[in-house]
Amino acid sequence: MASGIDASAGQRQSGDAPQPVVGADGAGALVVVPTFNERDNLPVIVERLQAALPGVHLLVVDDSSPDGTGEVAEKLARQDAEAHAEKGEESGRIHVLHREEKDGLGKAYLAGFAWGLSRDYPVIVEMDADGSHAPEQLHRLFDAINDGADLVIGSRYVPGGKLVNWPKHREFLSRGANTYARVALGAKVHDITAGFRAYRRSVLEKIQLDTVESAGYCFQIDLAWRTVRAGFDVREVPITFTERELGVSKMSGGVMSEAFTMVARWGIQSRLERLGLVKNS
Repeated sequence: MASGIDASAGQRQSGDAPQPVVGADGAGALVVVPTFNERDNLPVIVERLQAALPGVHLLVVDDSSPDGTGEVAEKLARQDAEAHAEKGEESGRIHVLHREEKDGLGKAYLAGFAWGLSRDYPVIVEMDADGSHAPEQLHRLFDAINDGADLVIGSRYVPGGKLVNWPKHREFLSRGANTYARVALGAKVHDITAGFRAYRRSVLEKIQLDTVESAGYCFQIDLAWRTVRAGFDVREVPITFTERELGVSKMSGGVMSEAFTMVARWGIQSRLERLGLVKNS
């Protein structure tokens, strides 16, 4: 991972008081939700998110879904804008970003991050569209952010974390991947592959997103590892992960292979740096 990260970049001075940045209703946060063929799931997750945290903003990043997910997202955004206009508000809280082709989860998130950073959101969230991440638990991540954390990961594998209706072979692979990454990288994160997380904008501004090459499953490991290396405050909070009821998973063998190879490379690089054999890249 060519990071060029300043390891002191995320470290706060001792005595600095945490500054709450997200309101009790989610105001101040942007939730980025990548979609590809999620037309049935999207309206459900939007309704749940708005009910749980009516002040939060949502950005749907759609990769030209052939099932019409992008059109569904636009309809939801129009309806939301009309509802807010009736209240005398200038704009709605649902936004849509269309990409020309399916180009991987990582690229979709990077596009969403760039969109959010350019509009000065203080906190940007990753969340799946399929309902596996409960919007009703998002406040747990925001509570930790407001307590001073820089990156908060909704974890399946800390005390209180749960898995619901997940096939045993998927759980086995997930736990194995997390153990492998934790050992290879020396990162004290139990669920480094998790995709339910909240970043302070300062993290995304510092970890050089323009150098990120990982695309799929490995993207989550990549960004968490960059954040750890940069010295930011990374915390995990327990969440309940529920297997999707509609649609199909986008996970593939190629994605897993990418993760295995890149994590091994980063781990070797990190150890060589600690031994002084190579410079921090």
